[in-house]
Amino acid sequence: MDYLRQLINRYPVLVPLEGDVRAAYGLLEGAFSSGGKLLAAGNGGSSADADHIVGELGKGFVKKRPALPDFQAALCALDSDTGALLAANLECGLPALALHAHTALATATANDRGAEFVYAQQVYCYGAAGDVFLGISTSGNARNVYLAAVTAKAVGMKIIALTGGTGGKLGKIADTAVIVPENETFKIQELHLPVYHALCLALEERFFST
Repeated sequence: MDYLRQLINRYPVLVPLEGDVRAAYGLLEGAFSSGGKLLAAGNGGSSADADHIVGELGKGFVKKRPALPDFQAALCALDSDTGALLAANLECGLPALALHAHTALATATANDRGAEFVYAQQVYCYGAAGDVFLGISTSGNARNVYLAAVTAKAVGMKIIALTGGTGGKLGKIADTAVIVPENETFKIQELHLPVYHALCLALEERFFST
């Protein structure tokens, strides 16, 4: 099922962005296929969007994602009762982290170095070449998100910007920028959600199609 085409059909205002959305999917698909991960960051509502994305990727979204048979067998071999319980309930996921959620590291960085470095420090700590950094900023100019993007570029990660307006500095540094055609924060966020839902659905289709 082509969820990216469905997105465009449901939201005609996004027609000019189809190529950018597909390019973002390509970066994510490539990273996950090669054992990489996603690091996502934003502020305010955009941090909630980052968390939302991680939630959709980390377990079943619209498909069932049973644990792999070999893993189920390994669980049961360790403890027949508990292993069977785990085997019946654990789901496969795609590795993704929402960077606002690491309170101890974030507050330590903010206290010792400054709040603008909170995401950059985590990108440097967790990121690796081949991973993807998703920066979500309605203006594209959130300082902490931009610093994280610069750090990600230096690490060797690919960068996706999800933004609005002109795309800002984040849009310019990104490998792929999905810049929705709105200027007010809430209207930008209203279009961000169907974009990242479509990406998550397409990734689930790709990796968990059985």
